[in-house]
Amino acid sequence: MFTGIVTDVGKISTIEQKGDMRYVIETSYDPTTIALGASIMCDGCCLTVVEKGTMNGTNWFAVDASKETLDCTSLADWTEGRSINLERALKVGDELGGHIVSGHVDCVAEITDIRDEGDSKRFTFRVPTNQRFFIAPKGSVTLSGTSLTVNEVEGDTFGVNIIPHTQEVTTWGHAKVGDKINLEIDVLARYVARLTQED
Repeated sequence: MFTGIVTDVGKISTIEQKGDMRYVIETSYDPTTIALGASIMCDGCCLTVVEKGTMNGTNWFAVDASKETLDCTSLADWTEGRSINLERALKVGDELGGHIVSGHVDCVAEITDIRDEGDSKRFTFRVPTNQRFFIAPKGSVTLSGTSLTVNEVEGDTFGVNIIPHTQEVTTWGHAKVGDKINLEIDVLARYVARLTQED
């Protein structure tokens, strides 16, 4: 489990097709503190560490992504040199600063508008029609691994404000219209929807 509070911005150093797609990610995390098999959320997608190390003073870890993961997330669009938001798994006793996040991507949203709003930026996203009912004003949503609060919903679009601090310590400061974004709906919204479904 995760909280949606980004703790590092990593960089994809290499991508290799090895049955599954392997991504090697540079990080500030100390690899001696990362266990093989550990889960790290990478731009909103929970992935398993399969290798790790330090080379020429640069820390790194590697993850594999299956065809299912590539089909359901934005990972197929990743390129070498891309920056991605990272978060290590929640430990018992850690501060829960965002909301409960599983790292299981529900869909890929698209940024349709970015505009200044005070010191913040207002982002508008479009989601697949079948996911729009899970998103509610003042509810939580995870976008590229970042816990954010929904401001408004209109049809299949919704908006969030991203403050300067978040833009500085995540990849949101470099986001642009047209970007594809991994989205995870709030787990509470998922279960409420399930409970209200007719048999």
